[in-house]
Amino acid sequence: MMLWAVLGVAVAGLISAAALSASIGQRDPGDAHMQKISGAIRVGAMAFLRTEYQVIAVFVAVAAGLLWAAGQWTTAVAFVSGACASGLAGWMGMLTATGANVRTTQAAKTSLRDAFNVAFSSGMVMGLCVVSLGLGGIVLLYRWLGDPQPLFGFGFGASSIALFARVGGGIFTKAADVGADLVGKVEAGIPEDDPRNPAVIADNVGDNVGDVAGMGADLFESYVGSIIATMALGLALPAIGGADLVVLPLYLAAFGLVGSILGRLAVRTSEETKLHAALFRGMIVASVIFVALTYAGMRYGGLDLAFTSKAGKVVDAMGIFWAIVTGLAVGVAVGKITEYYTSERRRPVQHIAFQSQTGAATNLIAGLATGMQSTWAPVVLIAGAVCLAFAFAGLYGVAVAAVGMLSTLGISLGVDAYGPVADNAGGIAQMAACEPEVRRRTDALDAVGNTTAAIGKGFAIGSAALTALALFQNYIDIVRTTGGQDVRLDLLQPDVIAGVMVGGMLPYLFSSMTMQAVGRAANKMVEEVRRQFREIPGLLEGKAEADPARCVSISAKGAIREMIVPGLMAVIIPVAVGALWSAAALGGVLVGTLLSGVVLAIFMANAGGAWDNAKKYIESGNLGGKGSFAHKAAIVGDTVGDPFKDTAGPALNILIKLMSIVAVVSAPILFGAR
Repeated sequence: MMLWAVLGVAVAGLISAAALSASIGQRDPGDAHMQKISGAIRVGAMAFLRTEYQVIAVFVAVAAGLLWAAGQWTTAVAFVSGACASGLAGWMGMLTATGANVRTTQAAKTSLRDAFNVAFSSGMVMGLCVVSLGLGGIVLLYRWLGDPQPLFGFGFGASSIALFARVGGGIFTKAADVGADLVGKVEAGIPEDDPRNPAVIADNVGDNVGDVAGMGADLFESYVGSIIATMALGLALPAIGGADLVVLPLYLAAFGLVGSILGRLAVRTSEETKLHAALFRGMIVASVIFVALTYAGMRYGGLDLAFTSKAGKVVDAMGIFWAIVTGLAVGVAVGKITEYYTSERRRPVQHIAFQSQTGAATNLIAGLATGMQSTWAPVVLIAGAVCLAFAFAGLYGVAVAAVGMLSTLGISLGVDAYGPVADNAGGIAQMAACEPEVRRRTDALDAVGNTTAAIGKGFAIGSAALTALALFQNYIDIVRTTGGQDVRLDLLQPDVIAGVMVGGMLPYLFSSMTMQAVGRAANKMVEEVRRQFREIPGLLEGKAEADPARCVSISAKGAIREMIVPGLMAVIIPVAVGALWSAAALGGVLVGTLLSGVVLAIFMANAGGAWDNAKKYIESGNLGGKGSFAHKAAIVGDTVGDPFKDTAGPALNILIKLMSIVAVVSAPILFGAR
């Protein structure tokens, strides 16, 4: 009966999302010129998403067919379900975001508060859709199948969509962004989002496909992956106690969704300087509600959670509770550290801006150093969370800590996804020649959005580490139970150490592939923008209109073509290592990928965010402001950082989990007959 209540909470989340979307739709969309610009962005974004999904559908069909042929029909059904749920969440979020951007611009004509409310409501639609569809899908499949093991297929489907969407969307947005910045701002000296720049529309389209659909798919797979991994670990524990450990993650997710819905009500402000405080207050309120509901449910809900670990330690409900709180607290702490290293109000970003006064080289050196330095605190915190959660509740505690970290994803993703809407609103204000005060207000929203986006990436990376550890234990358990192999990761064993080395290399190879893909697509974009400036008479003088459709097409074709190989790599390598090498070697590969991938992802995301906000710090009137020597150097740094923070970096945490979940799904097939 309690699972039906969880499903009811998921339905309530979807109803809340629908209500918010309807309220946004009732807002004034502005004048005809503004609506024309917004319509071009919407058409381009939805066309790309439709094409991307068609390509991904081929992969989903082939992978599902192979699983079915291998006798894993329940996993195949779950796989297709996970892919469809993730795609649907992205589609719904995209529809809302591309309708909210122009309404945010129009609301900014009235007040900062009105604009903030529209943009944040749009982000909440994405957050609530992701959480509700993920939770509802898992509950329905579990009620039908009665076994958490096939649910790994659901996570596999979600991870597959996430990697293709993140890589494809990232390539699209950064190719357009780099082309618009290098030719428009650096070479031609025209402002950002100037309608004379033919790449501006493509850049705004990219904000949606990369930072709305891509980030939504990213955190969707993190969310469902942590829940499923914890359920699977709990499956083995009822034999030694704790009959409700399998369903506990579903209850926790429901508590977090309730907290997110109520926390949204606390996000209110009318002052520019308090925007970030308002968003953070909503996340804190949601977290407090989640902790209170979790404590009450575990203490007084009559759940059978106590068990004796394999090491002989007795774990009770309060031990599990403190493991959950550990994950939540570390997630918030990692977010705050990310904010410190990426906020224009903090010393690291301002240091990069000051270094820009002596040129692009010193800007790049400072940004790289800041990104490297930013890795130590999150890694120490994540390592501490692993040790503390294990002390509280063993390996189950580590897994449930990941659930705790992502428990309030409904609002934390809303905080993240509001940024691209604010960014689009600023672009529309510039292209529609709105009053300077309108652009100033949208810029204030966008500046906070850059920081909240970085915080969202921090959450995703932290949860990836904990979830990957839980999935790794699932892999070991499956190999032992289905194949009878006692897989021991002894570093003196050649297969293991060789696997660790290969795994440690893979994130760098993957990042190289995605960044080179951005470079190739951006090169074509630069050539097209230069061609239009050169061949369209009067374009730079504002006497002729650019052809943005060509730029959108270049980004779309480049993204679709370039996303295939990196996406397939994450699926093929675990299967190939297991089939051609050994179970121990595959275990080593997973560990190596986790170790180097987490650190590299933090470095790239934070370096990119810091470069971006160093540029914005100068644009706000510091160190000579727009057009100064320091500003031009900062633009170069921001351009280098774009594929760091929006393509390669965020995709790494998906790579870590996707490889792990592919290993889990394929282990019964690869090792079951040995």
